[in-house]
Amino acid sequence: MTKIFVVEDDESILESLVYTFKKEGYTVSGIESGRKAIEILKNEYFDLIITDLRLVDIDGIEVIKEAKKISPSTEIILITGFASVESAVKAIKEGAYDYITKPFRLAEIILTVERALEKKKMTDKILTLEKELKGKYSFEGIIGNSPEILNVFKLVSKVSKSDSTVLITGESGTGKELIAKAIHYNSLRKDNSVVILNCAAIPENLHESELFGHKKGSFTGATNDKPGLIEEAK
Repeated sequence: MTKIFVVEDDESILESLVYTFKKEGYTVSGIESGRKAIEILKNEYFDLIITDLRLVDIDGIEVIKEAKKISPSTEIILITGFASVESAVKAIKEGAYDYITKPFRLAEIILTVERALEKKKMTDKILTLEKELKGKYSFEGIIGNSPEILNVFKLVSKVSKSDSTVLITGESGTGKELIAKAIHYNSLRKDNSVVILNCAAIPENLHESELFGHKKGSFTGATNDKPGLIEEAK
């Protein structure tokens, strides 16, 4: 269940927010002290934090800084009665999702929380997919324990650390593409794109266009500029 943490030194606002979000179906905790909030965050994970800017001990910007150090994926919303462009910009810069000024309507903050949690959901999904993709093509994920495949693992580990051009040969179905991706995802270029090209599937008259790209109108059917695969692979 989604967990929300409210840090607010105004007891009436704190109680109102805790009550409101519990009614919305969230698991909610609240506290009045910024320092105590940080200590709690060291031992408990929350999907979203709502913090006031002015607290009894430290300000909300400090809470945001520390919260992001402890849990970078947690979304944070800052609320304050001391509105200023400077504090808003500072809050966003430190990692806050949004900034709401007092007095606010409960409907407004509920909507902002929903949007922040939707953003978190999408971000978490992307990170999970990236991990799965990298895990799938890491050389540790290639199954096999024969002397031959163990030697392949060593070669993948060795060449992935270099800038050398690598040629992988083998019969159809032996896993050349898998090894190529394993090399890529263990290299310094792992955050760049991988471009796969089946040369045999490209008509002879389109080789140049596919590899080097073309400008709009350069030939019949070229309705837009198109970057070549060589450029995309940089």
